Amino acid sequence: MTTPARVLVADDDRAIRDSLERALELEGYEVRTVADGVQAIAAVHADPVDLLVLDVMMPGVDGLGVCRVLRAEGDRTPIMMLTARVETPDRVAGLDAGADDYLPKPFELDELLARLRALLRRAAPAPEGGPAPVLQVDDLRLDPGARRVWRGDREVELSKTEFDLLELLVRNAGIVLDHATIYDRIWGYDFGPESKNLAVYISYLRRKLEPAGAPPLIQTVRGVGYTVRPQGRR
Repeated sequence: MTTPARVLVADDDRAIRDSLERALELEGYEVRTVADGVQAIAAVHADPVDLLVLDVMMPGVDGLGVCRVLRAEGDRTPIMMLTARVETPDRVAGLDAGADDYLPKPFELDELLARLRALLRRAAPAPEGGPAPVLQVDDLRLDPGARRVWRGDREVELSKTEFDLLELLVRNAGIVLDHATIYDRIWGYDFGPESKNLAVYISYLRRKLEPAGAPPLIQTVRGVGYTVRPQGRR
C-alpha cells in the first residue's frame, strides 16, 4: 500500500487553510495546517513533510522568509508558493527565495493539484541503475544524477523546477519545444496561452546562466517556444 504524501499548508487565512485541507485530503494526501511562517518552520523541524504549500503574505515570518530559512538549512522539500501578487518581480522574488513553483490567487483547484503532483513526481527518487551521463552544450554542463549545473567553471544553483526545465531543453538541444509541450513535461498541465509561468522561469534561468557578457544559450522562437542552441547557431 502506498504511503500518502505528507503536505504542510501555511496560510493565515483560516478559510483557505480549511478548504485546502479538505481538498487535499480528498485527493489522498496527509495534511497539516499552520497559520504563519514561524509555525511552518517549527512544524517542518518537528516532522518533515513531502511538500509545502506556503502563502507569501503571512504575519511575522512570511512565505519568502520560510523558504530562505529552510533552504539555508539545506532542506530541499518542494515548495509551492501561493501569492496574491501577480507582477513578475513579485513572482521572481519567490523563486529567488528558493520556491519551486508559484500560483497566483485566486487559483483553480485543478491547477493547484496538477502542480503539486508534478512537484512530487520530480522529487521522487530516481530509479536505481548506472549514473546518468553528464549533458553538455558548449560550456554548459548538466549532471542529471547529482542535479548540478556549471557554466564554464562556475557552478549555478537552481531550484528543482529550474533544473528540470533546463534539463528538458538541454536534452533536446537544437529542437524548438513549444509552450504546451514544456508545460506538459514540466508541470504535467497546460496552463494555456495567457499563462506567464513559463516566461518567468525562462527569464530566471537566463539571469542565472547568462550574466552580463556571457553568450546566450536559451533562445526564444517567437510564437512557438524555446530551445537551447550551441553558440554561433541561430
